[in-house]
Amino acid sequence: MPARNAAVQGMGGVPAGRRERRRAEIRERIFRAALRLFAEHGYLETTVEDITEAADVGKGTFFNYFPTKEHVLATFGAERLAVIERAHQRAQTGPVLPVLRELAIELAGHSSESAALLRAIYAAHASCRPVRSELLKRLQAGRRLLAEIYRMAQERGEVRGDRSPPELARLMQIVFLGVILAWAMNPDAYLHKTAEQVWNLFSASLRPEKHRSAQGRRSGGGEGTKLPKT
Repeated sequence: MPARNAAVQGMGGVPAGRRERRRAEIRERIFRAALRLFAEHGYLETTVEDITEAADVGKGTFFNYFPTKEHVLATFGAERLAVIERAHQRAQTGPVLPVLRELAIELAGHSSESAALLRAIYAAHASCRPVRSELLKRLQAGRRLLAEIYRMAQERGEVRGDRSPPELARLMQIVFLGVILAWAMNPDAYLHKTAEQVWNLFSASLRPEKHRSAQGRRSGGGEGTKLPKT
């Protein structure tokens, strides 16, 4: 029988593609089990043994995929970073402000999976230096991408030019992290609707002065409107 191609043949006769799918399935199972336990019991209270038992894998298997518990949260942050990366790609080929609007609402949608999980992550961020370090890395990477998106918007005249792109990116992160945190504390609120309302207010201040002045005149206020004398 002819030898099979080495790229297709996996260890122990298992095809490489099937082996990779199996690894991906195990990793996802561990990841989801960990997030569920973080939400239910808190990050600090959850042990690796708890995670492996919930995922029905051995302790050694956990460390094959995640060097530490912090790396589970890093993966959670990486998923959010991927959303910003996709927005960065879209912004290169079309108007930027609609992309930023979709990004704000999409990030809110991703965050609405579990208020308890968000509270556990925020608590871990506040009390655990390794967690804080890992999450700050993702925030900084996201901010760099946002700054690049704002730079493109300024070059096309969509966004005011009197603030630097890094500053606009920083402000957007602060505003929407606040929105998500507020929702995590009170999940009865409508996160998508709130995120959209906040974006409408935030984006109004992003537009160049001439657009804001024109909008103010159309609405009967703002620059160009005289107040009656008293």
